[in-house]
Amino acid sequence: FDPSNFSVRFAGQIRDFSSQGYIDGKNDRRLDDCWRYCIVSGKRALDDANLGPQLLQKMDRTRIGVLIGSGMGGLTAFSAGVEALLQKGYKKITPFFIPYSITNMGSALLAIDTGLMGPNYSISTACATANYCFYSAANHIRRGEADIMLAGGTEAAIVPTGVGGFIACRALSQRNEDPSKASRPWDKDRDGFVMGEGAGVLVMESLESALKRGARIIAEYLGGAITCDAHHMTDPRSDGLGVSSCITMSLQDAGVSPEEVNYVNAHATSTLAGDLAEVNAIKKVFNNNTSQLKMNGTKSLIGHGLGAAGGLEAIATIKAITTGWLHPTINQENLEDDVTIDTVPNVKKQHEVNVGISNSFGFGGHNSVVVFAPFRP
Repeated sequence: FDPSNFSVRFAGQIRDFSSQGYIDGKNDRRLDDCWRYCIVSGKRALDDANLGPQLLQKMDRTRIGVLIGSGMGGLTAFSAGVEALLQKGYKKITPFFIPYSITNMGSALLAIDTGLMGPNYSISTACATANYCFYSAANHIRRGEADIMLAGGTEAAIVPTGVGGFIACRALSQRNEDPSKASRPWDKDRDGFVMGEGAGVLVMESLESALKRGARIIAEYLGGAITCDAHHMTDPRSDGLGVSSCITMSLQDAGVSPEEVNYVNAHATSTLAGDLAEVNAIKKVFNNNTSQLKMNGTKSLIGHGLGAAGGLEAIATIKAITTGWLHPTINQENLEDDVTIDTVPNVKKQHEVNVGISNSFGFGGHNSVVVFAPFRP
C-alpha cells in the first residue's frame, strides 16, 4: 500500500512470496497472508522432519497436533470486511470474513490440509505468542496427549490498519531516511521497533517417537515458562520482576542452572524501556555474572514479527546450536552503558552453545521463555 501519508513509511515486508506446491491456486487467492505463511511454513517443517503426506497417511494422526498462534490474526481479511461493510453494506461482506480473521484458523487450515487430528488451537499473547505455543505444545507431549506437535507463530500485519495502529501506540521507529539502521537494540539512538512479518514453525516430538521413526533430531527442548507483569498494557515493569521470574522458572522447568546457560536470544525490540528492562532482568537472574553469556537481537536483522517473532527466534536459536555461529546484532554503534553483556555487535561470532534461551514478551505484560540445547544421545 502507499504509505506516503504515514509518519512511518518502512517495514520488514516479505516480497515475492510464493506458496506454489503448498497451497492450490484457488485457495491461495482467497487466503490472508497470515495463513499463507502459516500453511507453507508448517508444511515445509513437516517435509524437513521427513513427515511428508505419504508418510503421514500411515501414521496415527490423532497423535499429531497443531498449535500455531498469531497476535493479530487475519488483519487483511478483517480490514477488507470492515471496509466492505462501511462502503457497500453487509451483503457485500465475503463469507470468508470471519473464518479468515480469527486467530485459530492457521492451525485449523493446516490440520485440514494434512489430516492432523491431535490437539489443535491457537494462542494469542501479542508478541509472546509463539513461545506460548512452544511451551503448551511441549506440555501436550509431556502429558502423553500427543507424540508430535507442529508449533509456532505467524503474522502478516504490514497493512494500513496494522502500521497505523502501531504508529498510534508510538511503538515504531520513525527513521524513514535510513530504514536499514532503524532496528538497533540496546543502542542509545534507538527510537522504536521495525515491523516485520512471516512465520516460524517447529516440529516438536517426543524422544521415543523420534527415535522409533529414525528422525533427524536437530535440538532438544528442555523447558519453558510463562508469567505476567500485571503492570501495564504496553510498558514493562521497571524492576523486571515478571521477566526475571520467567527466566528463572524456565530454567527450573528445564532442570538447568544459570551457570549452564551461555546464550540468550533476546526479545530486544529497540524500544526505549523494553530493551533495558530485559537486560536488567537477565543480569538479575545471573547475579551480574554474565561473562559466559552471549546475547543477540534477531529483530535487528529482520524486524519485529509480532506473533511470529518467537517462532523466528527459536529457529535462530536452534541454528546457533547446530552451526556454532551467532548472528550479529547490527546497528550497535552507541551501546547503552548498562549493557555489559556481549551483544555480538555488528559481526557474527563462533560460539558453542551449551544451553540457549529465547525470550519473547508481549503487550499486556505477557512473558515467555523457552530453553533449547544440543541433542546429546
